[in-house]
Amino acid sequence: MMNQEELRQTESRCIQEHAPACIAACPIHVDVRGMIAAIQQKDFSGGLKLLQKTVPFPGIISHICNQPCQGECKRNEAGGAIEIVKLEKACVKFGEAGEGVRALPPKSKRVAVIGGGLSGMTLAYDLARKGYPVTIYEARNKLGGRIWEFPPEQLPVTVILKDIEILEKLRVEIILNRGIEKIEPDQLTLQGNQFDAIFLATESETTPILGLSSGTQDQMQIDPITYMTTWKGIFAAGHALRSSRSPIFSVMDGRRAAISIDRYLQNVSLVAARYNEGVYSTRLYTNMQGIPSIPTVKPANPQAGYTQDEAVLEAQRCIICQCLECVKVCEYLKHYGGYPKKYIREIYNNLSIVMGTRYSNKFVNSCSLCGLCAQVCPESLDMGSICKEARQVMVQQNRMPPSAHDFALRDMAFSNSDKFSMARNQPGSQTSQYAFFPGCQLSASFPEYVHNIYAYLREQLNKNHTDAVGLILRCCGAPADWAGRLDLFEAAKAEFLLEYEKMNKPKLIVACSSCYQVFKTHFPDVEIVSLWEMMDKIGLPAGRGQQLNVTIAPLAIHDPCSTRHENNIQDSARNILHRLGYSFQELPLNRDKTECCSYGGLMWLANPELAAEVTRRRIAESSYDYVTYCAMCRDFFVRQGKPTLHLLDLIYAENLEIQSRQPAPGYSQRHENRARLKRNLLKQIWGEDMDSDKSYENIRLIITPEIQALLDERLILIEDIQQVIEYAERTGKKLLNKKTNGFLAYYKPAAVTYWVEYSTHGEAFMVHRAYSHRMQIGEEAKK
Repeated sequence: MMNQEELRQTESRCIQEHAPACIAACPIHVDVRGMIAAIQQKDFSGGLKLLQKTVPFPGIISHICNQPCQGECKRNEAGGAIEIVKLEKACVKFGEAGEGVRALPPKSKRVAVIGGGLSGMTLAYDLARKGYPVTIYEARNKLGGRIWEFPPEQLPVTVILKDIEILEKLRVEIILNRGIEKIEPDQLTLQGNQFDAIFLATESETTPILGLSSGTQDQMQIDPITYMTTWKGIFAAGHALRSSRSPIFSVMDGRRAAISIDRYLQNVSLVAARYNEGVYSTRLYTNMQGIPSIPTVKPANPQAGYTQDEAVLEAQRCIICQCLECVKVCEYLKHYGGYPKKYIREIYNNLSIVMGTRYSNKFVNSCSLCGLCAQVCPESLDMGSICKEARQVMVQQNRMPPSAHDFALRDMAFSNSDKFSMARNQPGSQTSQYAFFPGCQLSASFPEYVHNIYAYLREQLNKNHTDAVGLILRCCGAPADWAGRLDLFEAAKAEFLLEYEKMNKPKLIVACSSCYQVFKTHFPDVEIVSLWEMMDKIGLPAGRGQQLNVTIAPLAIHDPCSTRHENNIQDSARNILHRLGYSFQELPLNRDKTECCSYGGLMWLANPELAAEVTRRRIAESSYDYVTYCAMCRDFFVRQGKPTLHLLDLIYAENLEIQSRQPAPGYSQRHENRARLKRNLLKQIWGEDMDSDKSYENIRLIITPEIQALLDERLILIEDIQQVIEYAERTGKKLLNKKTNGFLAYYKPAAVTYWVEYSTHGEAFMVHRAYSHRMQIGEEAKK
């Protein structure tokens, strides 16, 4: 798994925690978003509390701030910027201030401030709160400096006096009518008083420093980051660094200088980690698509400002800027209530646990690995790749619960066993130019279509007896890849390549888009083409095309998530629909932004409840019946009640109305369909027979429809039941229930233990109940 540095780099790509543009444009970073969110809830006291966290004098600032934030407000794109200052003023007016600020215990080092304007007052406020004894020297008879130049109707005197009172509460010493005539830079003394640091907060354009030795004033430099001057321990306001001044920038000067003086007095670096101080550009992305244009709320009495109701209405115009583009489109990310940066840290912590419970296991295993998050993320951050890597690490460290993906891995093992797996050249050919690879799921859902397509491909591609078409039945290894089982995947890969090379490395015609991605990613030397591209190129099966009488309702096309970056496949599927005479609707999230049906990444196994929500979300996007070109997408949608057709249904099905609602085969039936498909193909095309020597398959079962539905819900196969009963009857390890004269038995063929309650009926066995669990039986645990 990624190391700490890689983790930080990956985390940094998630921009959700970055500030909105209004906060980044504010020199002191007022939490505008939080304050407005509070006002939206009519919580003016909460808004005032947030305002006071960054603004030392909220009454003053809310009356005279020149609002650099407004120019960056995203609402400028849809109705006009939010009236931020007016909302700040409403918080001051209607909110309750609470207990007020408190100072830390007094420190020994003293700070002098020359000039009692906003920058000097802010520095005094910040350092006094930290416990530093601060003395302000002001040449005039009152604090405030230039703020007194604002007309009283804009900035009432009562507001100024109320805000300045806070300095007295913080025990700031204020010396009025006292200009400083001489500073001794080496001793840091003012009028005989010794200080440990001095801040020059005078508001003159030339920043006079009286009393310094002759000729030194022109040589004074102010560091733009630390505000340190040429002389050690003497700091100066940064207005000399700017071409214009404003009240809010004066507050910024005092705040940044206070940080530097605090560091200076603690003898730590003045420049380390000085990120995003003052105005900066944020990386936060806020999607304005679909945001309605709403005009600014005008106060009925401009002189009095907003009423509470008017303030709430204006606040409600704010879109509360954030990214969450991935969370908006992904039910999985939404379900867990966070966002990628938070999730990445949780995954890393989960993998770092040596002893104890790993609470993020289910989260890691619930991702569909579909890649939609990366597609919509402004930074292309892919949670799927992170979750997949985490699964691999969990397997390598023996921390993946063995039963987490057991069912899918056993299904894959079945598909790659002699029950289904086969590789044959076309009859009469020693090699193949092409090989049809239908995949295990299409073979399980629509075995008859595999027959039809293979015949169609042989007919179309072998017209001149040049392009022989072979057939390969097996699983591509996707379940092992998704489960992080690299060992099983590599074994399956080696088995495939052995058979593939015997067929003289034909070009694969792949029906399943998940298989297509596996081959594209992990088999670079295997040439592949999608079945849909091939059909689009060589024409539809005979008798299928524009002349087809179309009576089905309008359709909406769903792209499998594994075709996300395969434009050619998506185009071919649409071309086939057009040739068949169908009109169709595009879903809101389609093509490269299509959603997963919940099959991908084995989500449906790891988190069935979430998987159901994912499926329901997708099928709710249109009232039309769906059409797709993935067997599992079709089956999952129908299971949730959405009429859905596979693209091959439009070619081969007799009654589309019935077919669109036809339930998917149960899990046991899917195994049977694959096995029967192989038997029939071998017999009908190659004239071969299959033999079975597994004794448990001779167990005859009686299963009611209700019990069969229960078995499917619990992911219990017929062969699981057969193995339990065969084991119990052969070994005698079963419990007799004298009341029912039935038996209870268990068997653990792999990672999951299966229990069956059954009774004998002649030579058959009736199944009354079955269930499975992940516990180990005592005698097995001791081995």
